[in-house]
Amino acid sequence: MDANVLQLAKELSERAIRQAGQISRERFGRDIDMKSKGDFGDVVTEADYLAEDVIIKQIQSVFPNHQIHSEEAGSLGEESDWLWLIDPLDGTNNFAVGLPVFTASITLMFKREPVLGVVYEPLTDRLFCSVIGSGAYCNNRRMQVVGGRAISKGNIGWIQGHNVQNDRKAVRLRQHIDVNVKRMMRLWAPTLQWCLLASGDIDGIVLFNSEGDDLYSGVLMVKEAGGTVVDFEGRPFTGMNKEPYLIACHPGHKDDLLKMVRDGLGLK
Repeated sequence: MDANVLQLAKELSERAIRQAGQISRERFGRDIDMKSKGDFGDVVTEADYLAEDVIIKQIQSVFPNHQIHSEEAGSLGEESDWLWLIDPLDGTNNFAVGLPVFTASITLMFKREPVLGVVYEPLTDRLFCSVIGSGAYCNNRRMQVVGGRAISKGNIGWIQGHNVQNDRKAVRLRQHIDVNVKRMMRLWAPTLQWCLLASGDIDGIVLFNSEGDDLYSGVLMVKEAGGTVVDFEGRPFTGMNKEPYLIACHPGHKDDLLKMVRDGLGLK
């Protein structure tokens, strides 16, 4: 893996994601063009498309041989060791109803492993960035996941895929977590939850079958902030998975959070 490529990709991503975020910020709270997307009430807005276009064009101008997969545009370019994953507006449903909880996310994968993750929250002007082996930062301040207090007294983020809906196992697990921790959070902006865990503001994440362009920037962010990410069997999460079931937290909390999840699913 070429360190020069990573540095150039980092600079490009930080520049492009700020521009994409400005598009969302300028349109937030106004009348917006919006249409339905998928079968479960999801939406897409003009801001999604405009922000996506800004990011894609900049990547293609600098890395024409890299493959891109973006939330709205789909797959672009030939298969490559280098793959960009873009979610130009993570939290579109929040954005559409005037809830100020949304981000943009860019991930660069090399041979199916995340090596660069950049997340931007435009309304707070917080830029989160992680490069493999170099830590995770928010506005150039190094982030660290936190341990210490019991997981039962913590704030746990819940993330589920659009297709999960009211799957019986998911509902059962959500309820179990909800009554066994201080607070279970459902922001519907997954990348922001990953960044909150990396920055020490929440204590864990439980992810139920939610794979997409918004996943891997957050996974890298948490790992580079000293966190652990494992599947429901307790195995370290690496590579890419189309149906991931994950927990993420401080390493000292792993056993307790994993037990809580397995108890909630009725597993031994």
